[in-house]
Amino acid sequence: MTGAPITRADHAREAAVEAALGKLDLDDKARLLAGQDNWSLPALPGIGLASLVMSDGPIGVRGVRWTADDPSVALPSPTALAATWDPELARRAGRLLAQEARRKGVHVLLAPTVNLHRSPLGGRHFEAYSEDPYLTGEIGTGYVLGVQDGGVGTTVKHFVANDAETDRFTVDNIVAPRPLRELYLAPFEAIVENAHPWGIMAAYNRVNGDSMTEHRHLQKEVLRGEWGFDGFIVSDWLAARSTTGAVLGGLDVAMPGPKTVYGDALATAVRAGEVEESLVDDAVRNVLRLAARVGALDNAPAVVAGSQLPAPLDGDALAREVARRSFVLVRNEVRDGHPALPLDPARTRTVALSGAAARDARILGGGSATVFPPHVVSPLDGLTAALPDGSLTYRVGADPSDQLAVAAQGFELRAVCRAADGRELGTVDLPSGMIQWVGVDLPDGVTYDELHSVEFTGTFTPRESGDHTFGTRGIGPLVLTVGGERVWEGEEGLGTSTDPFNAFFGERLPRARVTLLEGESVDVSLRLTVPRLPGMPMDAVAFSLLHLGPQRDPDDLIAEAVEAARTADTAVVVVATTTAVESEGFDRTSLELPGHQNALVAAVAAVNPHTVVVVNTGSPVELPWRDDVSAVLLSWFPGQEGGAALADVLTGAEEPGGRLTTTWPVALADVPVTDTTPVDGELHYTEGVFIGYRAWERAGTTPAYPFGHGLGYTDWEYESLDATADRATVTLRNTGTRPGRETVQIYLAPQAAGAPERPVRWLAGFASAEAGPGESVEVTIPLRARAYQIWDEDAHGWTTVPGTYEIQAARSLTDRRLSATVER
Repeated sequence: MTGAPITRADHAREAAVEAALGKLDLDDKARLLAGQDNWSLPALPGIGLASLVMSDGPIGVRGVRWTADDPSVALPSPTALAATWDPELARRAGRLLAQEARRKGVHVLLAPTVNLHRSPLGGRHFEAYSEDPYLTGEIGTGYVLGVQDGGVGTTVKHFVANDAETDRFTVDNIVAPRPLRELYLAPFEAIVENAHPWGIMAAYNRVNGDSMTEHRHLQKEVLRGEWGFDGFIVSDWLAARSTTGAVLGGLDVAMPGPKTVYGDALATAVRAGEVEESLVDDAVRNVLRLAARVGALDNAPAVVAGSQLPAPLDGDALAREVARRSFVLVRNEVRDGHPALPLDPARTRTVALSGAAARDARILGGGSATVFPPHVVSPLDGLTAALPDGSLTYRVGADPSDQLAVAAQGFELRAVCRAADGRELGTVDLPSGMIQWVGVDLPDGVTYDELHSVEFTGTFTPRESGDHTFGTRGIGPLVLTVGGERVWEGEEGLGTSTDPFNAFFGERLPRARVTLLEGESVDVSLRLTVPRLPGMPMDAVAFSLLHLGPQRDPDDLIAEAVEAARTADTAVVVVATTTAVESEGFDRTSLELPGHQNALVAAVAAVNPHTVVVVNTGSPVELPWRDDVSAVLLSWFPGQEGGAALADVLTGAEEPGGRLTTTWPVALADVPVTDTTPVDGELHYTEGVFIGYRAWERAGTTPAYPFGHGLGYTDWEYESLDATADRATVTLRNTGTRPGRETVQIYLAPQAAGAPERPVRWLAGFASAEAGPGESVEVTIPLRARAYQIWDEDAHGWTTVPGTYEIQAARSLTDRRLSATVER
């Protein structure tokens, strides 16, 4: 694979890198490869090197502190971004995130995640794009190009086969060479070739026996050797476990600090003759090259000068656009001659809205994707603003959570840090009842050496009267006070999870039940005496104040929603998952919606034939009532403007633009690949190249909604297809009554069976087409040579499979409109 053309600026950067490297001694070089804290590498003023700062950033740039004092734009989840099937929109999203990163002093975003949806049970799939490697690579390429357009680096992650969360720190994923190349490595390869990312993140897991942070074959021979990658490779946080193994395997940077396998340990290994200093030099070059590219190294021209930065973007507007373009309308029944959506103002004068997630929107997934936006527009907010006064009613109907959650709605909290003698060291306002301070996250004026206790303190104003449950999550001595009364005191030890982060956070535990009145504020406090845990790789404080409101009879809640829906022209029900269902750190065991939400939908649909269901989840769930409602709209985790975008789409101001990037099953029992749990430390990818729609077609099982499916508000006629082996040109006409946007999908289907076994068809290209009513539009879609190739395990290389192929122009995997045959 050839890299990008070498420019004069590239030569200048390389010269600056070599000059800087020549000035460093071994100790400085080793120190530069180790995090100085949770988010940054050390500055070396003697060579003109600034500290390089990293931040989590799949959907927003949190920065280096766990605080809402400096809010972050929250875009829709990666599954939503991919559902737009628009790499250029992904590029604009990347440019916005680069703009946010520069504002926060961040040089590198720890994103995008391009692992595949191997099984719908993967708990972190909301942070990845698709079950298809080609689509994943195209969206990821757009994202990386956009971020780097803004002069900010990316770290494409998690390299590689990090497709589930169970035992993610220890699992050995056993993957044969062919699926490894054709599926799991393919998005990384495409992004390296087409976007030239400045960073890659090595995953926690092993692949075929070797830890990814030490995987010489994949990191040095494939990534750097075959693909020509010239950026830096950083470990996932705490993934690097061996000094010599990591440096010999090609890892450049071990994060986080200050305690890592690099730094002093690396210098010692070199002096002991265990590691050649030339390997350290190679890693330092990669870090200095990154610094040069982002403008953090003197005498090196940044890739993007200030005058070359993209035009500023409006974060609210772009978040709203991505959300509505991502919504997938999977069902839209015509009754009495009218489709359920968009809502017809002449026929829809009253709307009954229900579902707890309509009021308390779930806009993003849990874990490292978390940011704190400046505001959130819930579905209730969005529809209230869009519909005429008095036309909208709201009932809770069903709450997806009957478990303790981080204190948020109704709580106003701040954290007070104190020394052992009681002196106040610093305070900070909190967006919720969670603290996750790691490294430099501490409030101004606070140091770990002096810090003795941290206290959540503030007020809680209940929305409902009744028994409220308060709980805690955290390690160490805790004291919980509600209404001036100490309601619980105790100490928790480290959890038993194999995931060190989950072990450190501890279990969610109920502590006290307190009867409170609606609207009457009470003081609340949770104090942690900060534990000093020996052997911890980093300084950290992490604990949470938890809350669960009064648990009303589920039948009563549903009955209230049913009565409101019975007389409304349209009923809209919002259903959702919770952080206990979809989050980083664990996989799902079920695809059922939590709580009594399915019962709510069934009951509402029974009394109102015009029931629209909005599904607020990051990845597939079972929808047992899908044939009993008039419309189903998938909204994913839609970001801070999700409610406004939802109102745009429901009222018809905008068209839902999304198409499925992952197959949605009828039931978990039908899913071809469900194994995410290692046995004796190993997880075998026995399905080979058959995941996602490839596996569904092989099994001959019909899903609820196929890959690529999605409806708009207009109709399209596919008029002609002109195809060669290298390209497909499709002419289509908008036969509806309003402007629309269509996603034209090209599938490649081999006409000869036999060895090697291949899928029935696979996605080979796609493009967006826009046209007004009655207008025709033509799109030409290139077809890559790789689309006709397989990885030959005997020859250890790519080989073209000759023969006859059908080129299929389609609206989805199962809605194929035109076809032509070509020879390859």
